[in-house]
Amino acid sequence: MVSAPAPRSQPDRSQPDRRLSVAPMMDWTDRHDRWFLRQITKRTLLYTEMITAQALLHADPGRFLDHHPDEHPLALQLGGSDPRALAEATRLAAPFGFAEINLNVGCPSDRVSSGRFGACLMADPALVAECLSAMAEASNAPVTIKHRIGIDDLDSYDQLVGFVDQVARSGIATIIVHARKAWLKGLSPKENREIPPLRHDVVHRLKADFPGLEVILNGGITTLTQALDHLGSGDPAAPAVDGVMIGRAAYETPYMLAQADGLIFGEATPAPSRHEVALALLPYLDAMTARGEPVKRLTRHILGLFHGQPGARAYRRHLGEAGVRPDATAQVLIDALAHIPALDEAES
Repeated sequence: MVSAPAPRSQPDRSQPDRRLSVAPMMDWTDRHDRWFLRQITKRTLLYTEMITAQALLHADPGRFLDHHPDEHPLALQLGGSDPRALAEATRLAAPFGFAEINLNVGCPSDRVSSGRFGACLMADPALVAECLSAMAEASNAPVTIKHRIGIDDLDSYDQLVGFVDQVARSGIATIIVHARKAWLKGLSPKENREIPPLRHDVVHRLKADFPGLEVILNGGITTLTQALDHLGSGDPAAPAVDGVMIGRAAYETPYMLAQADGLIFGEATPAPSRHEVALALLPYLDAMTARGEPVKRLTRHILGLFHGQPGARAYRRHLGEAGVRPDATAQVLIDALAHIPALDEAES
């Protein structure tokens, strides 16, 4: 029997509740995906895709930062390595009301590394601390960092502790740790999500060694049951972290988040059914059509809504084929739903 973790005795109301979050994912967690996920879970913290500081400085910030109010609680992830540029980008983001500003020190792609940001910054903790300090001075929202447990040959636990110790001196209170090292040469970003072994034990050890930091675990979590295991039972002697961030599983099988508000956050509101989620999307699709925006920008994100259910394959096929047509409307989703039985398990 899965039970919710014990609530924090004195929650910090100035911080968003990070017990469960969905990771920032390039090309995936855009505003349309986040609005969709918010129909499934109201409490889970959502993140934007990584946005570079330079992009905000050289274009209309609203192009990157505009979002629907219903997406909140919502955090912004920035990429960059210039403290002044990151501070200015943080100031530009202030009017948009993000609950948190996060610095990406975990992305291993060649393109990101060539711009001297992402995971390669783990080799320069002093610069990372300078960036975080500059961002914090420019922000009313809390500033956090997302990083790996190591890169290339800089992968010993002592080196990780040295990195965390130095960046923590910037004044940040929260670290989000992807429990895999990254190989910056020789592995693709996809391979870096799969080949380096998961080391959840390292993140648990970090929490024990830095009890004053809020430590969020990311990497390889695919169910809420696993998330609850890492959050612990409330026993101070048991290994646990302060929060869990879920990545690909939350995108590929989004309905896994339906029980999050109850199991993780203790909400009494019943979880929505898959059909209720789908029907809530129809007005959004109508609004997209009215403003001339292709509905495929949303329908591409909802292919996994009925994952594992009867008719799911036909549902996906219809959305994949009809949803990309220039004249597609909300009717595409209505027709796709015709392939799914009227009741799913949350309604039966």
